[in-house]
Amino acid sequence: MKYLLVTGGVISGIGKGIVSSSIGAIMKANGWVVTCIKIDPYLNIDAGTFSPYEHGEVYVLDDGSEVDLDLGNYERYINVTLTKDHNITTGKIYEHVAQRERRGEYLGKTVQVVPHITDAIQEWVIRVAERPVDASNRVPELCLIELGGTIGNFNIVWALKISAVFMLALCQISTVGEPKTKPTQSFNLCKAYQVSIRELRARGLQADILFCRCNSELSPHVIEKLGLFCQVPTDRVGSDI
Repeated sequence: MKYLLVTGGVISGIGKGIVSSSIGAIMKANGWVVTCIKIDPYLNIDAGTFSPYEHGEVYVLDDGSEVDLDLGNYERYINVTLTKDHNITTGKIYEHVAQRERRGEYLGKTVQVVPHITDAIQEWVIRVAERPVDASNRVPELCLIELGGTIGNFNIVWALKISAVFMLALCQISTVGEPKTKPTQSFNLCKAYQVSIRELRARGLQADILFCRCNSELSPHVIEKLGLFCQVPTDRVGSDI
C-alpha cells in the first residue's frame, strides 16, 4: 500500500480536495486501484450538524452517513463508493478511544494523546485503506489522504511512511500582475509560506510535489525560485489556477 498525503499551508480552502480527486483520477487511469480518506481536525463526530453557511453543503454517502463535501468529489472523480469510516474527525477518534477505554482495552493504563490517540488514527487509516471501494472489488494500491484545515491543526499520520503533496497560495500583486516568490523565502515580507514549509518539515515530511494556487500560469523563473527555496525539483512544481 502506498500513501499520498495532500496538505496545505496556513490558509485553508485552497483546493486540496480537487487536487486529491484529480490525482486519484490520473492514477486510476494508469491502472492503479485508488481509495481516499479525508481527515478533519474538528471535534464534531461528523458533518451532519454543520451550518451550510459556515462549512458548505453536507454530502450523504450510500450508507447514510453525513460527511465532508470532498468525499463527494472523490466518489465522482474516481468512481468509488466510500463509507463513513473514510471521513476521520478528531471527535470520532476521541469517541473511539474513550469507548475502548471503557471496555478495559488499555488494561488500566493512563490514556493519553501519545500514544493512544495517535496509534488509533494510524490503525484507523491502515484498516480503512485496505477496504475495496470500486466495482473491481480489489484491495486498493494507493490511498490518498487529504488533511483538512491547515498544516498546524492536526498532528496525526506523520508516523506513516508517506509521500506529501503540498499546496500553498502564491500571492500576486494586482498592480504588478506577477506572482511573487518572496513570501516563500522571506519571513519579514510574509512569514505564512515560510511557516508552512517549516511546519511540514518539523513533522518529518518533505514535500515531494508542490502545487501553487495562483491566478495565472507560473513562469519558469518563478518555478525555479520555488523549487530552490522549497527544495522540490522544478518538474514537481505546478500551478493550480
